[in-house]
Amino acid sequence: MAAKILIKRQFSEGQAGEIFSLLNKLRTKARNQQGYITGETLQEHNNPQKKLVIGTWEHIDNWFTWKESTERRQLEAMLEIYQEGPTEYGEYVSVSK
Repeated sequence: MAAKILIKRQFSEGQAGEIFSLLNKLRTKARNQQGYITGETLQEHNNPQKKLVIGTWEHIDNWFTWKESTERRQLEAMLEIYQEGPTEYGEYVSVSK
């Protein structure tokens, strides 16, 4: 059952290059994880410091394995330095008929 993961972050102004680099590292590493399908990063139209990452995974368990990995936690900790608040997660699965 496919899973869509929505990750919201609010960053402080400045350091856009470093933030973009870290977000790209996270996506590059995620691509190599079992069950990863695709992902994209968006920013809010009127607030470019507000980012939304949408990831698609084959199964929610694949996402949880990556979410809890040491490698991801280290990159997440590096991103948190630039954030104004905690990362928000929305973890959704496909609805069966």
